[in-house]
Amino acid sequence: MSVSKDISQGTWTVYARYTDWQGKVKILHKRGFKTKREALEYEREYLLKKSKDVNMGFGQFVESYLEDLKPRLKYNTYLTKEHIIRTKILPYFEEKALTDICTSDIMQWQNEILQMRDDDGKGYSPTYLKTISAQMSAIFIHATRYYDLKNNPCKKVGNMGKKKAKEMLFWTRDEFLQFIETMKSKPMSYYAFELLFWTGIREGELLALTREDVDLEKKILHIRKSYQRLERKDVITEPKTEKSNRDINLPDFLCEELEDYFGMLYKCNNDTRLFEISKHYLQHEMKRGCKESGVKRIRIHDLRHSHVSLSQGYF
Repeated sequence: MSVSKDISQGTWTVYARYTDWQGKVKILHKRGFKTKREALEYEREYLLKKSKDVNMGFGQFVESYLEDLKPRLKYNTYLTKEHIIRTKILPYFEEKALTDICTSDIMQWQNEILQMRDDDGKGYSPTYLKTISAQMSAIFIHATRYYDLKNNPCKKVGNMGKKKAKEMLFWTRDEFLQFIETMKSKPMSYYAFELLFWTGIREGELLALTREDVDLEKKILHIRKSYQRLERKDVITEPKTEKSNRDINLPDFLCEELEDYFGMLYKCNNDTRLFEISKHYLQHEMKRGCKESGVKRIRIHDLRHSHVSLSQGYF
């Protein structure tokens, strides 16, 4: 251990040599620790992390895990993964050593998560519980596969929740027509839901649309991007999957409606976003429309199911 006290500042400094994963000798030099103990602890954890030693703390391992994965994931996927780890996993295990976490710890953690309730007194959905559980398991799988951890404590416990979501809901054509009548007082809401229902595009794809994505002459809608709200910023990303890049044929009536809508927009250039609204706004409008029209409440994503049912001739 190589720590020393800076007499003039009254703080401690870490200075140590180590060998990185490429076999190169590097120097760790960090100042400003209030106590010798803090400096020694930092040096120990840092060197364990750089040497990929599983005896490091769980919190330090998670940092390595995220560093390993970040270049391989889409930005929004990475942020979702990071959010789950920092809010649902780290608060319980951050101070423990990776190798000290056992099966009973995982079981107790799962029980804590299962007891969590939102402001309405509701617990997490089975699919979200499954996602949280799978993320914890993924951390330990990464540790056993790439860091030589001997045992995965999640393996014996199993997962929370269920992979299969609850029964899909959808609207018939008549139910949608009943709903859309309530949207006519707000043109942006009206045209947004018209596109969602008649084309089956995703919510993020709708919010990313610009004028150049709509070819009224050829009656084609080009889907090439998706909208996300990440870290309080509007971010345009690639669609969900490679197959999500697609062209959708537009019916005549929808082309006519879109042409009318473009005329309402101020300076509708090729790069103008057609719907500068949020997902929260759409959810609020969906709730309002269902209440005013009397049709059953469904999720916005269920409009995709409704479109598929319609296109397959069920209604």
